[in-house]
Amino acid sequence: MFNKVLTVFILGLCSIFCSAQQLRSAKSSEIYRELKTLKQLPKVLYLAAHPDDENTGLLSWLIHDQNVETGYLSLTRGDGGQNLLGSEYGAALGLIRTHELLEARKLDGARQFFTRAIDFGFSKNTTDTFKQWDLDSITADVVWVIRKFRPDVIICRFPPTAAAGHGQHAASAVIAEKAFKLAGDKNAFPDQLKYVNVWQPKRVLWNTFRFGNNNTTAENQLKVTVGQYDAHLGMGYGELAGLSRSLHKSQGAGTQSVAGIKTEYFSHVAGEPAKSTLFDGINKTWTKEGNPDIDVSLDKIIADFNFNHPDLSLPALLALRKKVLALKDSDLKKDKIKSLDNIILSCAGFMGEVVTNQAEAVAGDNYNFRLNLISRAENPVVLDNVKWLNQSENLNRKLSKDSLITIQHDIQIPVDAALTEPYWLAKPAVNAATFSVPNDTLIGLPEAESPLNVLLDLKIGSEKLQVKLPLSFKKLDPVRGDVVEALRIVPALELKFTQPLYLVKENEDLHLSLNFKVNSNRQFKNGKVNLLYNGERLGGGDLKSINEKDVTVDYVIPKTQLASIKSNQLQLDANFVADGVTYNKKQVLIQYPHLPSLQYFTPATVAVMKGDIQVKVKKVGYIQGAGDFIPEFLRIAGIQVDVLKDEDFYGNLDESGGSQNKLSQYDAIVLGVRANNTEKKLGRWMPFLWSYVKSGGNLVMQYNTNQDTTVDQLGMYNFTIANKRVTEENAEVKFLNPDHKLLNYPNKITADDFKGWVQERGAYFPVQWDAAYEPLFEMHDTGEESLQGSTLYAKYGKGNFIYTPLAFFRQLPAGNVGAARLFLNFLSAQKN
Repeated sequence: MFNKVLTVFILGLCSIFCSAQQLRSAKSSEIYRELKTLKQLPKVLYLAAHPDDENTGLLSWLIHDQNVETGYLSLTRGDGGQNLLGSEYGAALGLIRTHELLEARKLDGARQFFTRAIDFGFSKNTTDTFKQWDLDSITADVVWVIRKFRPDVIICRFPPTAAAGHGQHAASAVIAEKAFKLAGDKNAFPDQLKYVNVWQPKRVLWNTFRFGNNNTTAENQLKVTVGQYDAHLGMGYGELAGLSRSLHKSQGAGTQSVAGIKTEYFSHVAGEPAKSTLFDGINKTWTKEGNPDIDVSLDKIIADFNFNHPDLSLPALLALRKKVLALKDSDLKKDKIKSLDNIILSCAGFMGEVVTNQAEAVAGDNYNFRLNLISRAENPVVLDNVKWLNQSENLNRKLSKDSLITIQHDIQIPVDAALTEPYWLAKPAVNAATFSVPNDTLIGLPEAESPLNVLLDLKIGSEKLQVKLPLSFKKLDPVRGDVVEALRIVPALELKFTQPLYLVKENEDLHLSLNFKVNSNRQFKNGKVNLLYNGERLGGGDLKSINEKDVTVDYVIPKTQLASIKSNQLQLDANFVADGVTYNKKQVLIQYPHLPSLQYFTPATVAVMKGDIQVKVKKVGYIQGAGDFIPEFLRIAGIQVDVLKDEDFYGNLDESGGSQNKLSQYDAIVLGVRANNTEKKLGRWMPFLWSYVKSGGNLVMQYNTNQDTTVDQLGMYNFTIANKRVTEENAEVKFLNPDHKLLNYPNKITADDFKGWVQERGAYFPVQWDAAYEPLFEMHDTGEESLQGSTLYAKYGKGNFIYTPLAFFRQLPAGNVGAARLFLNFLSAQKN
């Protein structure tokens, strides 16, 4: 029964928030809450470093109990994190986590903000963090958000000390306090004042915590009781918080929905100290702001609100709108009119959408759209005018109560329409730690507003409202029902290499395949293909025409040309020039059930590993973990890879009555990253894996964490994992036994093979291990103790076991030749 209630609750919230592509009415309980929020003037900004750092229980309480508009500012989009869903990392993972945050915000009701900071992975202190992040530019972004959102209270999740547990966590607190002091200073970042006014919050607090054995709370701190039951939600705020946090699926952040009250603790950081409440000394009402008539009007609207007939509040709301429009404070007026107009449209039961049947569109092409409108109010909403992008149409049409109207219209996508992609990925990043944003006013936004909108001029009573409806795609999914998503603008032709990585050995030609995808009804004639390295043409050729929608063409770059390139790790670019237009974009499309379709574009490039890369294994079994690139890499290297399933371990009875499984056929078996955290069958598979090794097999296990593990003992001999890591990707690596077979066959491993690594050396190193294990390397971050747990090797029976938390899952997609050579050596242990 609870599951049914929960489903209804989530669907109810979706009716308010789901799909920014539609304007839909909120349900009565949400309208009522928005009215109460309209009456409250304070705002709260919660601030931390990453998606899923926020205290969702506190956010839910602030929004639903205190009726205070609240935002969460995550400095980063989580680009440097892990991914339990698939193989997306870096920018793609940041995009996933951005939208997981937005889905979470749809449940708890908070606003969402970001800065330009890129999550570059784990850092151990603020010194390390600010070697990557530019303190002034990230502070400027936070000042911008403060000035634009205008919070009265800023709450930090973390302190600026080692208690934060992560250098970026601590840095978020440093930046918050600095931004607090500068936001009200007209001499700080004066260019922002062309768009916003200075704003000085009242105070900054640190929301202290108990994380495991780390307790930073104290009884002399400010205390707030949260988690109360809310009859309008049908659950407590802690329960809602669990649902919200569990939407961070890429991080495996599923969280219990805990009922009952709890105490939150706050330590003063800056500004005027709070003695009894978060809002001490802050004007909370319109009356204290000098507008008692607005308070009186809202009190009556709230008292008279009819949950069965919210449209009965429309006359009073329209009268209130006139009063709000008369406010002298332009910032307050703009803010509250937006909220009030949403309430008015919800009370009118208004729904609007502009949809087509195609998910993708090309600039300059024409498409048929349907404008669907309905109002449920007794007093009619009047549609005065529709602006179809660049063409206006006067209608003066009344929307009859509860009667859907549909208007068909052909719309040409503007020839200069930009491709649909996140604004922070539209240009190359400034550096590895800062996104490039094409327009400063976009800073802080989770995503840019759609540039392609149909504008409606509505009249409700005597008030005129304008509504934007973005061009959207709508389909009926047999499982999910109606699916409405943003219309995605794509190039007329996309170009990509058919595989993400190529390996070419010494003295070999490089064979490449290019795929040409035509997204419109156009034909391309007399086009020229260019394959380039550092801007110089290496190959390509003429294409007389592309008449089909999907064409793949093979090219060869001779070894003589490759020999002139000294680097063994290179990137090739491709473009197609036709009719004076250059096409060089590759679509990255991300689709998961809990998210809308996500799209961005990269140049048509490919990584090429060139050099002495020896491969001696032919067949590998693979146990999937959290999702990584290694199976695809191995196939590119010419190795057969079989993803192992339950039946592969148990097999069938042989003629003698014994059981034979398939494991013995493999030269090596590899466990994917975090397999012990994700594969729940691993416990019953481990005895078969140990038997495989004992009989002469080669088992390579990649890194795992200590959270939510399936088995306690991963190896035949015991070892203990800890949160020990080397985050400096260029940290010196000492070879403990240079003559070890894993370092000499089939590739001779030297210090050069550890050059050019990205983000980190590795994480979650073993710290204790049985004497049967032999460590291969020693490494450490600057100023820290040496670690020897980056790779452990043990002989077991006739076979070999290797545990390696080195970050191969990051290095191989980046085309690092040294990492590839080392990993192939691990697979070849039994061949030596």
